[in-house]
Amino acid sequence: METNMYYVLFDIGGTKTRIGLTPSLDTVGETVSFSTPVHFEDAMALFAEKFQSLRAGEERIAGAAGGIRGPLSHDHGSIVHNDILKDWVGKPIRDTLAGIIGAPVSLYNDTAIVALGEAHFGAGKGYDIVAYHTVSTGVGGARIVAGSLDEASMGFEPGHQIIDADMTLMGAGNGADTLEELISGTAIEQRFHKKPYEIAQNDPLWDELAHYLAYGLKNTIVYWSPDVIVLGGSMMIGDPRIPLAAVIAHTERVLGDFMPVPAILDATLADKGGLYGALAVLAGR
Repeated sequence: METNMYYVLFDIGGTKTRIGLTPSLDTVGETVSFSTPVHFEDAMALFAEKFQSLRAGEERIAGAAGGIRGPLSHDHGSIVHNDILKDWVGKPIRDTLAGIIGAPVSLYNDTAIVALGEAHFGAGKGYDIVAYHTVSTGVGGARIVAGSLDEASMGFEPGHQIIDADMTLMGAGNGADTLEELISGTAIEQRFHKKPYEIAQNDPLWDELAHYLAYGLKNTIVYWSPDVIVLGGSMMIGDPRIPLAAVIAHTERVLGDFMPVPAILDATLADKGGLYGALAVLAGR
């Protein structure tokens, strides 16, 4: 009897891992999620267990793709830095996953693969040049051009751009000058000693964060010249959140008359953006 061909999708984040198994390159299919173990060997064992739980036992795996937090090595087989999954750095992630799945694996940075998902299936669909930014525990981003991830030697890390070099936004001595240090959930927790979701939506802080983000988006616009900017991550599409209207207003103000502000939209794929991005990779879109 002929076996069915299936595809494996995965998204390995600093706190949560998601796996999908689908016979179609149009939908993510059945999924399972679990907390990401900090130790690589433990994580691979758990990945294997959860992967097998998705299988009926007869599926033939045609291929797999997914993302992981952190910048990748030149061969896209491992990560070279991860502030949360430190034990994973330098480990043979792609090859180990390929052994578990029994098929070739394409490995991407997690933000880049979510960007692909939003460009093909989400808020960026229909736009030629899509800039995606995520604001969550950290700040990341990627550019999609004509449906493909833009070329990069070492990946994209817009969260590390310096926004407050002279400390006029936050004040001298605060130790924060990058976009990530100003607006990420981790930065807010360190600054106020509480989780961002514990801060009421009507607190002026959320407009302040929109102001800081606008400086980063100004740089995105002048460097990447996108048709649309899609904003995702828990700080943007969670509750409470950095208000989109405030982000747009502040970006228009800081950019001035230099050039028009492109469309700025909320991401629409929620926590499945990376899985949809994996679909786009496997479909060759």
